Amino acid sequence: MRSDLVYCGERVDDLQNGLFVIQDPKKFCFGMDAVLLSGFARVKRGEVALDMGTGTGIIPILLSDRTDGEHFTGLEIQHECAEMADRSVRYNGLEDRVRIVEGDIREAAGIFGAASFDVVTCNPPYMIGQHGLTNPHLPKAIARHEILCSFDDVACQAARVLKDRGRFFRVPRPFRLVELMATLTKYKLEPKRMQLVYPFIDKEPNMVLIEACKGGNSRIRVERPLVVYERPGVYTEDVLELYRMGWLPGWLFGCERLGWLLGRFWAIGAALDG
Repeated sequence: MRSDLVYCGERVDDLQNGLFVIQDPKKFCFGMDAVLLSGFARVKRGEVALDMGTGTGIIPILLSDRTDGEHFTGLEIQHECAEMADRSVRYNGLEDRVRIVEGDIREAAGIFGAASFDVVTCNPPYMIGQHGLTNPHLPKAIARHEILCSFDDVACQAARVLKDRGRFFRVPRPFRLVELMATLTKYKLEPKRMQLVYPFIDKEPNMVLIEACKGGNSRIRVERPLVVYERPGVYTEDVLELYRMGWLPGWLFGCERLGWLLGRFWAIGAALDG
């Protein structure tokens, strides 16, 4: 392995599928939302995909493994994050299939050109700038809050870089669902598929997975909910099936890593909402 690509204070997470991701615990590390989005997104054989706000590069790295897409690009505005994601790509030897570009989401069409991608994915940021507690650590704040761009910016640029009938995948918080739908349709990105994610069957959902189609007809399919825990510490059959299908990397199921990620995500959500 290329130890020269890992800097002091960073760690290498083994995805248990032959791939790895370099992360810095002092910065924003990826969570369960990114993992589920990579499982929800569909990239067909020969298609090219763009991940906006790629952070660690986890989504294009996972998509390169579990889909037949031809090429994946990650766009990241923060220099240190983009540089670290690029090192993860090289660590995995994925230079022919994955590329990390440093740049602003608001300038995506200018960077890549109109109608350049078949698929666009986007995870952060999921909180509006004035909502909840803003993390004082800037890289984490940028990843969680709309400090450098708004969802309107994301949808506008996604619509511009997508080819006709291209697909846009997003994982927002459910409280923003009305705003999300209105903004998508504003830019002719028609919501086509939706799935709510619940921590437990008797709790409120705290994630929603959305697929929209550029220029699609007005018809949406709501998939059955994804419930993560059957009871504390015991995952549902649906989550275990995602693992068996390769949609969740195996490392999540070792050493309670999945529980740690989910707990971290929900704890952050509760703090922000409070």
